[in-house]
Amino acid sequence: MGMQKNGYTIDLRSDTVTEPTEAMRRAMAAAEVGDDVYGEDPTVNRLEAMVAEMLGKEAAVFVASGTMGNLVSVLSHCGRGDEMILGSAAHIFRSEQGGAAALGGIHPFTIANEPDGTLDLAQVEAAIRVDDEHQPITRLICLENTQNFCGGRVLPVAYMDAAGALAHRRGLKLHVDGARLWNAAVALNVSPARLVQEADSVSVCLSKGLAAPVGSVVAGDAEFVRRARRNRKVVGGSMRQAGVIAAAGIVAITEMVERLADDHANAKRLAEGLAQIPGIEIDPATVESNLVFFRLADEAMTPAGLAAGLRERGILINASGSRRMRAVLHYQVTREDVERVLEAVSAVMAAGVGSAAGAVVNYG
Repeated sequence: MGMQKNGYTIDLRSDTVTEPTEAMRRAMAAAEVGDDVYGEDPTVNRLEAMVAEMLGKEAAVFVASGTMGNLVSVLSHCGRGDEMILGSAAHIFRSEQGGAAALGGIHPFTIANEPDGTLDLAQVEAAIRVDDEHQPITRLICLENTQNFCGGRVLPVAYMDAAGALAHRRGLKLHVDGARLWNAAVALNVSPARLVQEADSVSVCLSKGLAAPVGSVVAGDAEFVRRARRNRKVVGGSMRQAGVIAAAGIVAITEMVERLADDHANAKRLAEGLAQIPGIEIDPATVESNLVFFRLADEAMTPAGLAAGLRERGILINASGSRRMRAVLHYQVTREDVERVLEAVSAVMAAGVGSAAGAVVNYG
């Protein structure tokens, strides 16, 4: 691929760094618009209807970001003092500034994620509060699919069904943070609707693997979406002629989903190549989507040092912990780029230069 605007050739920091495709730019320029707060933007209305249908839900609402999507969802399920159960590695818990607690007074109960990204459902059930005036009321279970901080792991259909069944048997709701749900569906070769069939709400991003410049969509039944739309307003998320950006989202969901399989294949190739480089620890079998996490086993090389060495070679990558790094594949990284990355990593690791500064931990 050609040089990107930031001067680097290959950007592995996140799938949020993608630029809109030419088809998206054309659609944005030609978008029919209106005031979305009045419900009069036809392009936004079309995007919401299309995503609702793709996810098998009654209705949907367009929001500015995945964090906003999760926030308005949790606010729509829970009141102040209520409790949600979620993973200790969940993006909602780790990387959204505690918004549910800060803005909604919602109490998180965390359970350690299993290595495959799931939560032990027996532990989830044990965490559901009894009817006791000393305790908060459990209202919600949150899952993340794919599970970012567990290595982009894919939660299978049977597990998603079982989590929904548990929630509903105990009178709770299930919210799915589906920032990369499209990746999970492609990896499992199932429809997104089937994957979240038992979920009461789901938030999906358009601006990650699907390459739209901005936006997420929250879906659920009509009453839930009515509440979510109100909560979008209170957090400042209502937009006006938003069809300009919704148009790119329509292109994203119609043209960019199936090609995610290419990113998964490139991620697997990267993982297999990294496993052959001395000083790097990774099990390629755990790479199930477009996220590749690996560990630096040699204390002489730090994540900051590897990132700095790769930056000198035109490659951007972020740390994801004191010894851990994350590479994210997307449509602007080709198979040839993957081979270049492997050559560069091998060269930097062989040089053994480990700077202690300059790494950035990635959260998205």
